[in-house]
Amino acid sequence: MSEKNDLPWKHARNAPEVDFLGITVSSESKGTATAQFEAQARHANPMGTLHGGILCYLADTVMGIAFGSTLGADESFTTLELKINYLRPVWTGLLRAEGQVVSRGRTVGLASCRITDEKSRLIASATSTCMVLAGEAAKNR
Repeated sequence: MSEKNDLPWKHARNAPEVDFLGITVSSESKGTATAQFEAQARHANPMGTLHGGILCYLADTVMGIAFGSTLGADESFTTLELKINYLRPVWTGLLRAEGQVVSRGRTVGLASCRITDEKSRLIASATSTCMVLAGEAAKNR
């Protein structure tokens, strides 16, 4: 993997789960990523609102792409911890997830995500602690 474009995180936007859920990664730059998701009735939990796992997956996707964009050609990463706060219920509608790297150290970093609805109301907020893997530890990841 000599070119940055060959790194696994670059393929996150094309992952089968991203396609299955209908997540669209709309922008990405070093340390940031943005995606949209159209919540539909089929994504509901038994109470009828959007399943929290889908919100968590959306947040994890944009945080992972944002963090991955800071990696060197010989680096990979893994998630150590992910936390999400659900702040407002959603039934249907277009959601926007904005991920950014808050801190990027040599071995540990922190990413955050804000998920908002069409009226720019905060739906969920998430953070992810990531561990950078380099050299032999990054191989086959």
